[in-house]
Amino acid sequence: MDSFKALLIEERDGKVSSGFVRMDESQLDAGTVTIKVSYSSINYKDALAATGAGKIIRRFPCVGGIDLSGTVIESGDVRFRPGDQVIATSFDIGVAHHGGYAEIARVPGEWVVPLPAGLSPYDAMALGTAGFTAALGIVRMEENGLRPSKGPVIVTGATGGVGSLAVDMLARIGYHVVALTGKESEADYLRSLGAAEVMLRQNLDLSKIRPLDRGRWAGAVDNLGGDVLAWIASSMEQGGTIASIGLAASMSLNTTVAPFILRGVSLLGIDSGYIREPYRSGVWQRLASDLRPPHLATMSRRIPFDDLPATFAEYIAGRAKGRVVVEVAGG
Repeated sequence: MDSFKALLIEERDGKVSSGFVRMDESQLDAGTVTIKVSYSSINYKDALAATGAGKIIRRFPCVGGIDLSGTVIESGDVRFRPGDQVIATSFDIGVAHHGGYAEIARVPGEWVVPLPAGLSPYDAMALGTAGFTAALGIVRMEENGLRPSKGPVIVTGATGGVGSLAVDMLARIGYHVVALTGKESEADYLRSLGAAEVMLRQNLDLSKIRPLDRGRWAGAVDNLGGDVLAWIASSMEQGGTIASIGLAASMSLNTTVAPFILRGVSLLGIDSGYIREPYRSGVWQRLASDLRPPHLATMSRRIPFDDLPATFAEYIAGRAKGRVVVEVAGG
């Protein structure tokens, strides 16, 4: 391919904008694995980066898209050969290294994972960073002793990409899942994913968070941060475990040490961005087996590459639900 299509994010006069351009391989960043991109996805981070609504990009210009799946064209890494189907997510992809919103990508080999048996390139992007992050949170909580028999698990921001996938995965492996959302209209959607209960965030009184409230949760997947996370910490059961994944509400945490000292609560930071092998491939193997979300097809939709810029607005406005897969070249 002499040239290829890419969504390039640029900064001019302090303003960030993005648009389609033609590039050639000489303009790609350094790396040992060159990939023909089949699919990418949209994460909230991608929308912030491409629109300039958040200070996400660390280097301009940069091709957006923190996720990609596709087929190896050329490899200087002995682990990969031309024709191999692969996944690359996280690290600096799409923020400081040209990413998945291009028909061709080149990345370091240590950022690349073989596509597990049982997942298609489309499936991998329906999961993407969101699915990997949700699964990593579950794996970390299990390592910390969480089991379905311990009690309910609450998932906050439950209609988002990570939240929806976490609800689906946890329900599949036998947990009593409580979905917390600010969108009353999505209660049936969350129940269809396996939520046993749906709680509305607006019914919580977050102005009066006690150091220790009534213990309710054996586990928690938190995508919000801020006062919701403080409330969760105060209402964890003895020995409960929290996977702290997102900061959609706030990056602040105003709490006390009481839950952690008096109830032995564990607060686990889930860093899906830079966790390396063999842990990364191990989580993807779980996503292809017992943690594969049974409702992945119904919670995801595909869009043509050309429709990508217009779709970012749904994320910025908080209207996004489930997962959006971008058909870069298909396959």
